[in-house]
Amino acid sequence: MKGSIKSLLGRIVFESRLTAILLRNAAVIVAFHRVQDTAGSDGLTIGVAMFERYCRFFRRHFRVVSLRDLVHRLERGLALDRDLAITFDDGYRDNFENAVPVLEKLSLPATFFVVSQWIGTDVVPWWDSAQGARHPWMTWDQVRSLHRKGFDVGAHTRTHVDLGQVSEAEAREEVVGARLELEGQLAAPVELFAYPYGGRNHLADANRNLVKAAGFRCCCSCFGGVNAVGTDPFHLGRIPISPWYASPHQFGLELALGMSVQSP
Repeated sequence: MKGSIKSLLGRIVFESRLTAILLRNAAVIVAFHRVQDTAGSDGLTIGVAMFERYCRFFRRHFRVVSLRDLVHRLERGLALDRDLAITFDDGYRDNFENAVPVLEKLSLPATFFVVSQWIGTDVVPWWDSAQGARHPWMTWDQVRSLHRKGFDVGAHTRTHVDLGQVSEAEAREEVVGARLELEGQLAAPVELFAYPYGGRNHLADANRNLVKAAGFRCCCSCFGGVNAVGTDPFHLGRIPISPWYASPHQFGLELALGMSVQSP
């Protein structure tokens, strides 16, 4: 089915309020990477205008909450009702320059998961290098500004390592080290964690336990899934937002009709 048709059907579903039934007792966590206007598409970039369309869609059809608040509700087994948390991965500078002004304009909370040893550097990750592109990272001043503005800053390891492949010792250095580096820069606790790459095979169970032992309150994936009441905060599903969706309403249709619910 073409994206335009799915967008139309999604608009019908959401305007009819069917989602009050379809997404009852559920919470959604979405993940963005880059928010910028660039030629072409690499699957990780959303244009600024499209990002604002998503944010307005979220605000209209969901109860947008901070990830911290959502984790609190899950920890205590409290009710969910179309809760949605907005997150960003890696620490791209366009998050600060392009996404934050939209979030502030619409009074929406968000969490920024940053790779601690990439902040303020010229590191080019392999997926950007493969595209022949370099997208700058936030500076530490910008990360601290996010915190002062009331946004949450979470850890995404020190160097974006695959936690499904590395040894326990390396995983501990990446997980614990990222928290210590971020807390040193922010002078505040860092309790939220998202593991790099985000697939089911990218985090070994033993390394998930390391995340918990390091003092984090949650562990986010990025392979999809809606979270139900009682979901373990260390097994949170997130849905990546990409240009694959023709519009927020197509995303909504896929979510309401096709996404599996993360079981407790």
